[in-house]
Amino acid sequence: MKGRLAAIGLAMMLAAPATAAWAADPLGICLDEDRPPLSAHHKGKPDAGFDVLLAQAIADRMGRPLKIQWFESKLDEDSSPQLEANALLSDGRCALIGGYALTTDSLVKPGVPTARLPDFAGATRDDRRRRVALGVLAPTRPYVYSPMTVVLGPKARERKIADIGDLAGLRLAIESGSLGDAILMTFDKGRLIDNITHLVPARDDLLGALNRGDYDATLIDLARYDAYHAAHPDMAITASGYYYPIGANRGYVGLGSDPALIEAVNKALSDLAAEGKIAEFGRQAGLTYLPPREPAVLGDVWTKILQR
Repeated sequence: MKGRLAAIGLAMMLAAPATAAWAADPLGICLDEDRPPLSAHHKGKPDAGFDVLLAQAIADRMGRPLKIQWFESKLDEDSSPQLEANALLSDGRCALIGGYALTTDSLVKPGVPTARLPDFAGATRDDRRRRVALGVLAPTRPYVYSPMTVVLGPKARERKIADIGDLAGLRLAIESGSLGDAILMTFDKGRLIDNITHLVPARDDLLGALNRGDYDATLIDLARYDAYHAAHPDMAITASGYYYPIGANRGYVGLGSDPALIEAVNKALSDLAAEGKIAEFGRQAGLTYLPPREPAVLGDVWTKILQR
């Protein structure tokens, strides 16, 4: 009996350091450095955003310190957010990507074996040149719903919007190649085309032009409106309250090779949602928080848009 107890005690002693080491291992989460009010990392300012608050809460629930790896996503034709996220995970820069749009297209097995890393904090010249062998992505449960919303300029702020068709007759502005562009251009067999002005992403100031009264309305991600509102509290534009019926949930994404991590994060997200913490983080960050909706993972968004 004494021998058995001694063996059990020895096993516990051997296991304890491993458990402590796992708990001390930082939980690495990659976040976009310039996507307020979801996440923001600017020199001379404290890190901020809904995803920053949530990431800390997830790490706390798991009993692990948080380590945020900041990266920069670029809006251009040569970039692929899905491949860049996969590269960050596959290179071990983090274990999770936060604020990831959960769609079937964004979660498919990569069609290429390698990809380049996006620019990230601490990247070297070699990091910017090399390619990373890609893995397979695995999503967590979603934690926020991100719809498109119609934003109205000062001359149209009283217009009631219950459907895209209610934009008829307004001067519309949209960024070329965006999801909003596809929605407006294909609506009702092109009925709105003559009223649409295309602006260049990252060069033209879409919401600034709308705020000046140059245009009457646009269709953008709700979080982007929230960010503009926070930066321009005296703005003349207003949210219509209309949400386009096809929207995506956001959640974390990790590698399929680590199912235990995904399970642990799902448990933490479930508990935080039940306690109302996630919605509270949204309010603290100035985000118009909407809870996730079914389906958890959005199907072929382009087909759905064209079918409407």
